[in-house]
Formats: sequence, C-alpha cells, structure tokens
Amino acid sequence: MPETNKVIISCAITGSIHTPTMSDALPITPDQIAEQSIAASEAGAAILHLHARDPKDGRPSPDPKVFMQFLPRIKQSCSSVINITTGGAVTMTVDERIAAANQLSPEMCSLNMGSMNFALYPMARRYKTWKYDWEEQYLKQSDAYIFPNTFRDIEKVYRTLGEGHGVKFEHECYDSGHLYNLAHCIDRGLFKPPVFLQLIFGILGGIGPDLDNLLFMKRTADRLFGDDYYWSVLAGGRHQMNFCTMATMLGGNVRVGLEDSLYIGPGKLAASNAEQVAKIRRILTELGMEAATPQEARTMLGLKGADRVKF
Repeated sequence: MPETNKVIISCAITGSIHTPTMSDALPITPDQIAEQSIAASEAGAAILHLHARDPKDGRPSPDPKVFMQFLPRIKQSCSSVINITTGGAVTMTVDERIAAANQLSPEMCSLNMGSMNFALYPMARRYKTWKYDWEEQYLKQSDAYIFPNTFRDIEKVYRTLGEGHGVKFEHECYDSGHLYNLAHCIDRGLFKPPVFLQLIFGILGGIGPDLDNLLFMKRTADRLFGDDYYWSVLAGGRHQMNFCTMATMLGGNVRVGLEDSLYIGPGKLAASNAEQVAKIRRILTELGMEAATPQEARTMLGLKGADRVKF
C-alpha cells in the first residue's frame, strides 16, 4: 500500500486470555470495558478490538446482550472503529463466536486464519489464589485445546459477516501457514483486497516471539499479497512494545491492549489500556510518525462507516 507516516493504533481492551486474578486493571464489567475503551480512543487508538465478559465473574461471554451493554456507549462517546471478535474464546462454538457480530453488524471483526493449539496453561503456575473459581481450570485445561478455524469455518464467517453485513476483517495470523490460508481464500474469491493482516507473535501454539520471525512473516506477506494489503503487529506479554516498535519502522501498524499484555514495562502492571496506547503513541512520535485518526483508518481500510452498524 502507499507509504505513509500514519500508523493505525488498535487497542484490544480485554480479550479472553487473561483472567481477573492477573490484574485489577483488566476490564470485566460493561462499565469498565466502556470506560477503558473511551479512554484508549482519547489516547490515540483508531480501532478498538472488543470481547465481552460475564459481568458477574469475568469469564468470556459470547452473548450479544452483554455486548449491547457497552457498544452503544462507546460509539456515542468516541469515533474509533469498533472491531468485534469472532474468536471469542477457544471454549466457544463458531456459531457462538459470530453471534454478536451477526446481530450487531460492526464495521470490523477479527478472523483467525487457521486452526491451532492455543495454550494458556503455563500462566496458571504463577498464581496460588484466584478471584473466581473458573479461572484456574480454564487455564490449566488449555493443554487440551485446539482452536478450530477450518476452511469451512472461515468461509462461514465470510459469508455471514463479509457478504451479509459488509464487515471488513482483521485477519489474525498466528503463523506463516495462516498467511497461505488467507491467500488460498482470496484465490477462491472469499476476501477482497486490500486485506488487513494482524501478525501475531508469542502465543504458545503459534510462531515464536523472535524478531527474525517478524521479518519472515512480512516477507511472506509481500510474496503472497504484493502491495495489496495493510498489516499490523501484536506480540504477547513482554514482547509487546519492541515488536510494535519494529513494525512501525518497517511500515506497519500496531496493536496494544490488555488482551495482549498486562504490563507497561518490566515487572510493572499497566494501569489501563490507555496507558499502553499513550506509550506506543509516544514511540511513534519519536520515530517521526503520527497516529492515524479513526477516519483516516476507515479510509485506509475501506470500512463501511459507523452509520451502518446496528448498535
């Protein structure tokens, strides 16, 4: 795509990886999700990537009614693009994972581009006591999880949300094979370029958090998609900021947020999503780049506009 000094900052507000015990800053209730989303937008996030959680105990929820407890408030309070997950959690069916997006018709959705082991269980060893009784087993049982995203699943998401609602996808690629899966789907006519790639590093089961792998994934994307794509990077845990910084230097966009990392620096928990957004924005400024506005992101990615959502 055309070279620009504008960088899209996405912020993944809560996700389904981290559990409430891990950080008091992790937003759980609709009010917390809305407040942190609005603050992240004000800090410079052009895109807000959103999951829902059960307000009673913080477990991941696919319920459209829970999404509706925070989405309208966010839309009314800021202009950022709202990007709803279709990944949900590995414990959910595909129908559960797309239920909210199918009802609410957002501008963007995430879409995982391949099945994989999705292992969270090493995190359980760090904690002796838990805020809620579901957390420990949710993490420990992930040594048996396969996150299913078959070609049939991917086509179903595209037909339902892409064709059905004009949704643009954030194609989440956890390994190089996922890039080839996307290229195959484009060859079949399932997605229209330019596509928006989210290159993901550091999830156990996906490609490792080595900076050489970032270069490898970028070169692979260049080979498969030519100039007809935008790309962004996220990295889990302590790798978040260095991977995002390198991505911007290579012409990419970035994703931060408490879904991906609970920290703001070595050994220091982030106070909020906005704190991470502000940090990566400062880094961009020092590198001579600017955070793209929500409207600039909409133009770059070819989104349908906030006036065409159903919330």
